[in-house]
Amino acid sequence: MTLAADAELADFGKLMIYTAMFVYALAFVAYIAEWIFGSRSKVARTAAALTADGGDGAGGDPDAGKAAGPAVTVRKGGSTEVLDRPKVVTRSSTPARDSVPDGPGAAGGDGQGDLFGRVAISLTVLAFLLHLGGVVVRAVAVGRAPWANMYEFSTAFSAVAVAGFLGFLVARKNVRWLGLPLVTTVLLDLGLAVTVLHTETDQLPPPLRSVWLWIHVGLAIICGAMFYLGMVATVAFLFRDRYEAKLASGGTPGRFASSVLERMPSSVTLDKFAYRINAAVFPLWTFTIIAGAIWAENAWGRYWGWDPKEVWSLITWLGYAAYLHARATAGWRGRKAAYLAIAAFVCFLINYYGVNLFVDGLHSYAGV
Repeated sequence: MTLAADAELADFGKLMIYTAMFVYALAFVAYIAEWIFGSRSKVARTAAALTADGGDGAGGDPDAGKAAGPAVTVRKGGSTEVLDRPKVVTRSSTPARDSVPDGPGAAGGDGQGDLFGRVAISLTVLAFLLHLGGVVVRAVAVGRAPWANMYEFSTAFSAVAVAGFLGFLVARKNVRWLGLPLVTTVLLDLGLAVTVLHTETDQLPPPLRSVWLWIHVGLAIICGAMFYLGMVATVAFLFRDRYEAKLASGGTPGRFASSVLERMPSSVTLDKFAYRINAAVFPLWTFTIIAGAIWAENAWGRYWGWDPKEVWSLITWLGYAAYLHARATAGWRGRKAAYLAIAAFVCFLINYYGVNLFVDGLHSYAGV
């Protein structure tokens, strides 16, 4: 294959990315329509789970504090004394937060809203196929793994994120709510890739033409994309948790919060979803760093040289390790653990954008 043919094929791959962006934009509109037409406030559903429906006028158990047995008669000497009936010690009738039901996950509300949701998913699938095709065509055009520079990494990264979302849908997970933030991010990522980060079909220097490019960088893309999905779930958890707390305290959320947040999974479900993703991906991220060290020894003659990207990869690893350790040993749940997870993902973003664009090093792409 000649260089001219490679360039033409790469241009065709870029055209496929542009086409995928157009279809993603249509999916974005469909997701918006789903939330608008499907947003019939179900605030009473969560409110009923967070407040008791007792008969004492104060939300308590109607039987709480009532006598639970007959009066007790005690004879002392020649007299008889009637004692009060023993009281029943009851638990609080307010259910725990883990009993709050999940919302429809942006998968219902009414027939019209669900129709737009199905259209949005169909468009997302079509856009993903075009997107994946563009990544594959780029790989054929350059004759290597299609993630050797920031343009290629960005297009592959967003494709894996969409694949993860669709995979959760196939597994019948309640993740339709992920569609809108995911497609929005994918459009931003691809827009940045084709305008600012685009690189022609350049080839790698000989030391970097290695099978480890497929292994090390490929795993980094998978880990980053899944960490991103976990981060979105974590941010959603923070909003939903505040919403549930306001309801539990007797407050009245705004109309927007009621119509949007009520349709999402419960805060407990979102917290578990994010945790399971991060916990499952963390071993892969560990191996990604190890694979990078092995590749560095083959290419540069040393396993670790404190290059900026190596340092920030380690910082990211420490961030997620702290998050998982805090949950496993300190019993952290909820907002404190969420802040740790978000901080860890911010480290990943610094490692990708900050180091690659603004820091000189063996891994950087300054000047792209």
